[in-house]
Amino acid sequence: MTEKSSANRQIARASGTVIIAQVFGQIVGMVRIIIVAWAFNAATALDPYFAANRVPETLFLLLAGGALSSAFIPTFTGFLVKKDQRSAWRLASAVGNLVALTLSGIALIAAFFAPQIVRYFLASGFASDPAREQLTVQLLRIMLPSAVLFGLSSLLMGILNSYQKFLIPALAPSLYSIGIILGVLILAPHLGVYGLAWGVLLGASLYLLIQVPSTLKLKGRTYLPELGLDNPAVREVLRLMGPRFIGIAVVQINLWINIWLASWMIEGSVTSLSLSFSLLMTPLTIIAQAIATAAMPTFSAQFAQGRMDEFRSSLAATLRGVILLALPASIGLMILRQPIVSMIFERGQFTPQYAEMTAWALLWFAAGLLGHSILEILSRAFYAMHDTRTPVVIGAIAMGLNIVFSFSFSVLFNKIGWLPVGGLALANSLATGLEASTLFIIMRRRLKGLQGTGITRGLIYAAVASLGMGLVLVLWLRSIGDLNVWLVGAGGIILGGLAYGLCLIALRVPEIRTVFGYLEHRFAK
Repeated sequence: MTEKSSANRQIARASGTVIIAQVFGQIVGMVRIIIVAWAFNAATALDPYFAANRVPETLFLLLAGGALSSAFIPTFTGFLVKKDQRSAWRLASAVGNLVALTLSGIALIAAFFAPQIVRYFLASGFASDPAREQLTVQLLRIMLPSAVLFGLSSLLMGILNSYQKFLIPALAPSLYSIGIILGVLILAPHLGVYGLAWGVLLGASLYLLIQVPSTLKLKGRTYLPELGLDNPAVREVLRLMGPRFIGIAVVQINLWINIWLASWMIEGSVTSLSLSFSLLMTPLTIIAQAIATAAMPTFSAQFAQGRMDEFRSSLAATLRGVILLALPASIGLMILRQPIVSMIFERGQFTPQYAEMTAWALLWFAAGLLGHSILEILSRAFYAMHDTRTPVVIGAIAMGLNIVFSFSFSVLFNKIGWLPVGGLALANSLATGLEASTLFIIMRRRLKGLQGTGITRGLIYAAVASLGMGLVLVLWLRSIGDLNVWLVGAGGIILGGLAYGLCLIALRVPEIRTVFGYLEHRFAK
């Protein structure tokens, strides 16, 4: 029991570190989004920018991002647990070389065929406006090298996390946002939206460079100029990446289809879809991704050492914690969507029409926040067990449904008279919820139980407290009327947080006592 509690506390401490860094990163990221939305027209500049940025992001995620981390960390951590530093760093060197060579080659090919990619696969709706289509091609070519930089950054992040070092990797996204902000403020006045694209490249460089000093300080660190294709560990990573690669490919195909569909909708739909998803990613990053990042090395070590009781306990506690945080965030976003979007974006060239479109899409995206959050934790647990096949198969089925839902809901919304971009967001939320539910059932069967009573009790606590919070927010919006949007939005966020916290205290939720006990200990110390 002591070992289980110690592992859970380790995850909690690491999660706290990552959450603090990611809260800072999200604040800087929000400043970035505000500046970008203020500086450029959604239809003529941001639609091409968000469409073009989908290509390097896809390359990064397919060949390095999620696929690499889910396969690399368990294998690399396995060597560290066994005190085999030499094998661990041979693996890291080979994987880094493979990532750099592969991403560079594909980026060059994508740059050459950029016009065809945009015309036939990415944003066919732009073909009716040659200027928007050509701008998309040019922005794509500028931003493609960022995929290589992010690929190497992902490897360094995996290495540092395996050493239980979370702060610097968690701060890296802030540097990416700062690079883009500099691009808008310094380069855009002279280069227009091209300055934004060069800012992406600058931000990706900073994202990599901030992690280099910490990596160089690691004990036992070494680099070998080899590809390691005959190395069993490298083959294991590639084997684990295979199913994950397919799963991410399915997800990315869905995102490309959403961009493709949005390019045929009214101008600004691509931007509204992208910005609303960015708003969803703020709580998702702070809550689920931060906790999942901190938990995965612990999950991996527990599984590698065969401590399955601890694994089960850690996973259940992590899921319960995520539910307690994600459900109120979902309800809050849905209720406060309009003032939040207006508060953040509605200025400069971002008109009230674009704000209304973005808030509409956010309503349907926010409904899926709990599913996204649970999925982040469960997928990491499967990867820690060296099982990338199960989440990939389920994810492929779910994303297949997502594609069907996207076409169906966008048509349905259009017939009803609703903005069809909301149908694309609803499709994502529904498919993700089904995916998370299926993975939970499979994991519970595989572990022969997952402390379901405790998780269910946590869900009930979260639902009751969220209901109380929701009633307070509805009364707040009705009573305050059309006053300053900052007062409505920021005041609602603060009031909602206080209401939810008081409800949890009234319900005597055990996690609240744990938090108070930790704070009391820290202040006493």
